[in-house]
Amino acid sequence: MSLPVSQIVVTSPAKLAFISGQVALNAEGELIGPNDYGQVFMNLKLTIEAAGGSAEHVTQMRIHVVNHGPELANIVFQAGAEVFGSEWPLTASTFLGVQAIAFPE
Repeated sequence: MSLPVSQIVVTSPAKLAFISGQVALNAEGELIGPNDYGQVFMNLKLTIEAAGGSAEHVTQMRIHVVNHGPELANIVFQAGAEVFGSEWPLTASTFLGVQAIAFPE
């Protein structure tokens, strides 16, 4: 699978929303389960929509994955594609493996 990323994204002046810290939490703020990338992308989509935007307005994504291995890139991006469908945002992206994030799970 070719990864859905872009080397450059150009936008015109507009309202900007900076979204961070999306993890697999449900509407009550409870952790659904570790490695539920689909829930992470659903939370991202809902957050973008709550800010008045849509996938086409996303210009950059920084994805941090605990215990990253090469096989995770396709798993993570597939989860995003399932949530966003044909509206998957082509963005300037950074995909980083990290030691830990906010929740140990």
